[in-house]
Amino acid sequence: MRIGPIDVEFLLAITPILLKGALMTIELTVLSIFFGTIIGLFVALMKISRFKLLAVIGGFYTWVIRGIPLLVQLFILYYGLAQYFDIQLSPKAAAVLGLSICGGAYIAEIIRAGIQSIDKGQMEAALSLGMSSTQAMRRVILPQAYRRLLPPMGNEFIALMKDTSLVSVITMVELMRSGILLNTTYFRSMEIYLTVGIIYLIMTTFFIYIICRLEKRLAISEGD
Repeated sequence: MRIGPIDVEFLLAITPILLKGALMTIELTVLSIFFGTIIGLFVALMKISRFKLLAVIGGFYTWVIRGIPLLVQLFILYYGLAQYFDIQLSPKAAAVLGLSICGGAYIAEIIRAGIQSIDKGQMEAALSLGMSSTQAMRRVILPQAYRRLLPPMGNEFIALMKDTSLVSVITMVELMRSGILLNTTYFRSMEIYLTVGIIYLIMTTFFIYIICRLEKRLAISEGD
Protein backbone atom coordinates (compact mmCIF):
# COMPACT_ATOMS: atom_id res chain seq x y z
CA MET A 1 0.00 0.00 0.00
CA ARG A 2 1.29 3.47 -0.89
CA ILE A 3 0.41 6.89 0.46
CA GLY A 4 1.67 9.25 -2.20
CA PRO A 5 5.38 8.41 -2.70
CA ILE A 6 5.59 6.52 0.61
CA ASP A 7 5.47 2.72 0.58
CA VAL A 8 3.73 1.91 3.87
CA GLU A 9 4.51 -1.81 3.70
CA PHE A 10 8.21 -1.06 3.30
CA LEU A 11 8.13 1.27 6.30
CA LEU A 12 6.42 -1.36 8.41
CA ALA A 13 9.08 -3.88 7.38
CA ILE A 14 12.08 -1.69 8.32
CA THR A 15 10.65 -0.09 11.48
CA PRO A 16 11.45 -3.06 13.79
CA ILE A 17 15.08 -2.97 12.61
CA LEU A 18 15.31 0.76 13.25
CA LEU A 19 13.63 0.43 16.65
CA LYS A 20 16.25 -2.14 17.64
CA GLY A 21 18.89 0.42 16.69
CA ALA A 22 16.97 3.05 18.68
CA LEU A 23 17.21 0.88 21.80
CA MET A 24 20.98 0.85 21.40
CA THR A 25 20.91 4.63 20.96
CA ILE A 26 19.01 4.97 24.25
CA GLU A 27 21.48 2.64 25.98
CA LEU A 28 24.43 4.65 24.68
CA THR A 29 22.76 7.87 25.79
CA VAL A 30 22.03 6.64 29.32
CA LEU A 31 25.55 5.26 29.80
CA SER A 32 27.15 8.39 28.39
CA ILE A 33 25.02 10.67 30.58
CA PHE A 34 25.89 8.60 33.66
CA PHE A 35 29.65 8.50 33.10
CA GLY A 36 29.75 11.99 31.57
CA THR A 37 28.06 13.46 34.64
CA ILE A 38 30.57 11.76 36.95
CA ILE A 39 33.46 13.06 34.84
CA GLY A 40 31.88 16.49 34.63
CA LEU A 41 31.38 16.74 38.39
CA PHE A 42 34.98 15.82 39.17
CA VAL A 43 36.38 18.15 36.50
CA ALA A 44 34.15 21.01 37.68
CA LEU A 45 35.38 20.57 41.25
CA MET A 46 38.96 20.51 39.96
CA LYS A 47 38.43 23.77 38.07
CA ILE A 48 37.16 25.61 41.15
CA SER A 49 39.68 23.99 43.49
CA ARG A 50 42.01 26.24 45.46
CA PHE A 51 44.85 23.93 44.41
CA LYS A 52 46.33 25.51 41.31
CA LEU A 53 47.51 22.25 39.72
CA LEU A 54 44.04 20.70 39.85
CA ALA A 55 42.48 23.84 38.38
CA VAL A 56 45.03 23.84 35.54
CA ILE A 57 44.42 20.15 34.76
CA GLY A 58 40.64 20.66 34.78
CA GLY A 59 40.93 23.71 32.54
CA PHE A 60 43.26 21.90 30.15
CA TYR A 61 40.84 18.97 29.90
CA THR A 62 37.85 21.13 29.00
CA TRP A 63 39.93 23.21 26.58
CA VAL A 64 41.19 20.18 24.66
CA ILE A 65 38.01 18.11 24.63
CA ARG A 66 35.70 21.00 23.74
CA GLY A 67 38.12 22.14 21.04
CA ILE A 68 38.36 18.80 19.19
CA PRO A 69 35.24 17.59 17.33
CA LEU A 70 33.62 14.48 18.77
CA LEU A 71 33.99 12.73 15.42
CA VAL A 72 37.77 13.15 15.56
CA GLN A 73 37.83 11.88 19.16
CA LEU A 74 35.93 8.76 18.13
CA PHE A 75 38.42 8.07 15.33
CA ILE A 76 41.33 8.48 17.75
CA LEU A 77 39.78 6.12 20.31
CA TYR A 78 38.69 3.43 17.86
CA TYR A 79 41.34 3.53 15.15
CA GLY A 80 44.25 5.49 16.62
CA LEU A 81 44.62 3.52 19.86
CA ALA A 82 44.54 0.22 17.95
CA GLN A 83 47.16 1.35 15.45
CA TYR A 84 49.70 2.97 17.76
CA PHE A 85 49.15 1.36 21.16
CA ASP A 86 47.60 -1.98 20.21
CA ILE A 87 44.51 -1.13 22.28
CA GLN A 88 41.52 -2.45 20.36
CA LEU A 89 38.30 -1.15 21.85
CA SER A 90 34.98 -2.61 20.80
CA PRO A 91 32.72 -0.19 18.90
CA LYS A 92 30.42 0.06 21.93
CA ALA A 93 33.28 0.70 24.37
CA ALA A 94 34.77 3.36 22.09
CA ALA A 95 31.35 4.95 21.61
CA VAL A 96 30.55 5.15 25.34
CA LEU A 97 34.05 6.33 26.18
CA GLY A 98 34.07 9.00 23.49
CA LEU A 99 30.61 10.30 24.28
CA SER A 100 31.31 10.30 28.02
CA ILE A 101 34.63 12.12 27.71
CA CYS A 102 33.22 14.72 25.33
CA GLY A 103 29.97 15.16 27.25
CA GLY A 104 31.89 15.35 30.52
CA ALA A 105 33.79 18.43 29.34
CA TYR A 106 30.57 20.32 28.56
CA ILE A 107 28.83 19.09 31.72
CA ALA A 108 31.85 20.24 33.75
CA GLU A 109 31.39 23.79 32.50
CA ILE A 110 27.67 23.67 33.30
CA ILE A 111 28.30 22.40 36.84
CA ARG A 112 31.14 24.88 37.42
CA ALA A 113 28.94 27.79 36.36
CA GLY A 114 26.10 26.52 38.54
CA ILE A 115 28.29 26.18 41.62
CA GLN A 116 29.88 29.59 41.14
CA SER A 117 26.44 31.18 40.74
CA ILE A 118 25.72 30.40 44.42
CA ASP A 119 26.48 33.31 46.73
CA LYS A 120 29.92 32.90 48.35
CA GLY A 121 28.32 33.75 51.67
CA GLN A 122 26.68 30.32 51.65
CA MET A 123 30.06 28.59 51.75
CA GLU A 124 31.36 30.99 54.39
CA ALA A 125 28.30 30.40 56.56
CA ALA A 126 28.68 26.63 56.27
CA LEU A 127 32.37 26.83 57.20
CA SER A 128 31.55 29.03 60.18
CA LEU A 129 29.23 26.27 61.42
CA GLY A 130 32.16 23.89 61.57
CA MET A 131 31.69 22.08 58.26
CA SER A 132 34.67 21.14 56.14
CA SER A 133 34.84 22.43 52.55
CA THR A 134 33.76 19.01 51.28
CA GLN A 135 30.80 18.84 53.66
CA ALA A 136 29.75 22.39 52.78
CA MET A 137 29.90 21.61 49.07
CA ARG A 138 27.90 18.39 49.47
CA ARG A 139 25.30 19.62 51.98
CA VAL A 140 24.87 23.30 51.11
CA ILE A 141 26.21 24.33 47.70
CA LEU A 142 25.35 21.37 45.43
CA PRO A 143 21.71 21.02 46.66
CA GLN A 144 21.14 24.66 45.73
CA ALA A 145 23.11 24.50 42.48
CA TYR A 146 21.33 21.49 40.98
CA ARG A 147 18.08 23.45 40.63
CA ARG A 148 19.89 25.92 38.40
CA LEU A 149 21.70 23.16 36.55
CA LEU A 150 18.64 21.25 35.34
CA PRO A 151 17.76 23.31 32.22
CA PRO A 152 21.30 23.47 30.74
CA MET A 153 21.99 19.87 31.76
CA GLY A 154 18.78 18.80 30.05
CA ASN A 155 19.89 20.54 26.86
CA GLU A 156 23.27 18.81 27.04
CA PHE A 157 21.65 15.41 27.54
CA ILE A 158 19.48 15.94 24.46
CA ALA A 159 22.51 17.05 22.45
CA LEU A 160 24.34 13.94 23.65
CA MET A 161 21.51 11.73 22.41
CA LYS A 162 21.71 13.30 18.96
CA ASP A 163 25.50 13.03 18.99
CA THR A 164 25.18 9.25 19.28
CA SER A 165 24.49 9.29 15.53
CA LEU A 166 28.20 10.01 15.04
CA VAL A 167 29.25 6.64 16.44
CA SER A 168 27.95 5.04 13.25
CA VAL A 169 31.33 5.93 11.70
CA ILE A 170 33.07 3.40 13.98
CA THR A 171 30.66 0.62 12.94
CA MET A 172 28.54 0.92 16.08
CA VAL A 173 25.10 -0.36 15.10
CA GLU A 174 22.69 2.11 16.66
CA LEU A 175 19.80 3.95 15.04
CA MET A 176 21.80 5.90 12.45
CA ARG A 177 23.96 2.93 11.51
CA SER A 178 20.87 0.77 11.14
CA GLY A 179 19.49 3.33 8.69
CA ILE A 180 22.76 3.40 6.73
CA LEU A 181 22.85 -0.39 6.47
CA LEU A 182 19.23 -0.51 5.30
CA ASN A 183 19.93 2.13 2.68
CA THR A 184 22.91 0.21 1.30
CA THR A 185 20.54 -2.72 0.77
CA TYR A 186 17.38 -1.03 -0.51
CA PHE A 187 18.64 2.37 -1.81
CA ARG A 188 15.51 4.15 -0.55
CA SER A 189 17.09 7.09 1.21
CA MET A 190 14.04 9.31 1.68
CA GLU A 191 11.85 6.71 3.38
CA ILE A 192 14.64 5.25 5.50
CA TYR A 193 16.22 8.46 6.72
CA LEU A 194 12.87 10.16 7.20
CA THR A 195 11.87 7.29 9.49
CA VAL A 196 15.20 7.57 11.31
CA GLY A 197 14.59 11.29 11.80
CA ILE A 198 11.08 10.71 13.13
CA ILE A 199 12.36 8.15 15.67
CA TYR A 200 15.03 10.61 16.85
CA LEU A 201 12.34 13.28 17.14
CA ILE A 202 10.15 10.99 19.26
CA MET A 203 13.06 10.13 21.59
CA THR A 204 14.18 13.74 22.04
CA THR A 205 10.59 14.87 22.58
CA PHE A 206 10.24 12.29 25.36
CA PHE A 207 13.45 13.57 27.00
CA ILE A 208 12.23 17.17 26.71
CA TYR A 209 8.92 16.19 28.32
CA ILE A 210 10.69 14.53 31.26
CA ILE A 211 12.97 17.53 31.77
CA CYS A 212 10.04 19.96 31.64
CA ARG A 213 8.18 17.88 34.22
CA LEU A 214 11.21 17.94 36.52
CA GLU A 215 11.55 21.71 36.10
CA LYS A 216 7.89 22.22 37.00
CA ARG A 217 8.21 19.97 40.02
CA LEU A 218 11.25 21.90 41.21
CA ALA A 219 9.45 25.19 40.66
CA ILE A 220 6.52 23.97 42.76
CA SER A 221 8.80 22.73 45.55
CA GLU A 222 10.65 26.06 45.60
CA GLY A 223 7.31 27.88 45.77
CA ASP A 224 6.38 25.86 48.81
